[in-house]
Amino acid sequence: MHRRAVLTAIAMGLVAAPTPLGAQPPPRPPRVGYLFSSTASAGRHLWEACRTGLRELGYVDGRSIRLEARWADGHHERLRELAAELVRLKVDVLVAAATPASLAAQAATGSIPIVFVAVADPVGVRLVVTLARPGGNVTGLSLLTPELSAKRLQLLRDVRPQLQRVAVLSNPDNLSHVVFLKQTRDAARTIGLQVDPVLEARNPDDIERAFRALPEGTGGLIVFDDPAIWSHRTLIVALAGQQRLPVVYGYRDFVDEGGLMSYGPNRIDLYRRTAIYVDRILKGAKPADLPVEQPTKFELVVNVKAAKALGLTIPPAVLLQADEVAQ
Repeated sequence: MHRRAVLTAIAMGLVAAPTPLGAQPPPRPPRVGYLFSSTASAGRHLWEACRTGLRELGYVDGRSIRLEARWADGHHERLRELAAELVRLKVDVLVAAATPASLAAQAATGSIPIVFVAVADPVGVRLVVTLARPGGNVTGLSLLTPELSAKRLQLLRDVRPQLQRVAVLSNPDNLSHVVFLKQTRDAARTIGLQVDPVLEARNPDDIERAFRALPEGTGGLIVFDDPAIWSHRTLIVALAGQQRLPVVYGYRDFVDEGGLMSYGPNRIDLYRRTAIYVDRILKGAKPADLPVEQPTKFELVVNVKAAKALGLTIPPAVLLQADEVAQ
């Protein structure tokens, strides 16, 4: 009678049937790791862009996918440790933001697929073999656009026609800055500008020393794209204002802080598009076969109020080119 009661309960759905011998548990959702150089607060909008891209493709964090973010808080030396931590978690894909994080991810694993984003020269820093056929376990979205340097120099010349010498602010730990510097010097020669000095900075103390070291006659400054430098954008904008120095930045975030101008790829769009690579890899594509994507959306943001504070006038031609004008 007891056996008959159990069978009746199973038939009525009151007792779960035993798992057949050899049956596999349900598959776990894929896990994707994200490695950022900046602080979580400073990079929140980029992190949200990554998640938005995944949501647009039907992935829900905690249900159909698990996302793990690690932040180096502006300290590039921590990136290898954080990358190793994500590898130990056995993530299915590792997304790395900018060159230092991407190189740290590459050093941490040769088997887990890596998707980089916002890397200036992935071939030059040996993340990939070629843009068309990356090879290995790494692919992603590049910033490799040589015309950026020429455009930024021309913008400085437009607002300060008598410009003769331009300084650059660079992070020596960022290998992409070797590429940026060569492109900037090559472009400067074509329009008769001198690029000097090259100021190096990793942290706020370095940044303050760099601005104090600017020689008289420096007519403008270009701040190279870098997560650590970007983390201290409020300080940089303040120091540039104190010295009445026109600066062109790569990221619009500097203009949001009161900076003069920015010109570069739309970073929100770049980070959102990492989801496309993650999706394709999770569905079986190999990084070696996924071409590196170059940016297609650029934005020029101009701050008229900042120009007035510097005693400068933004030419109408520049205003007409701008995607956004802050008053």
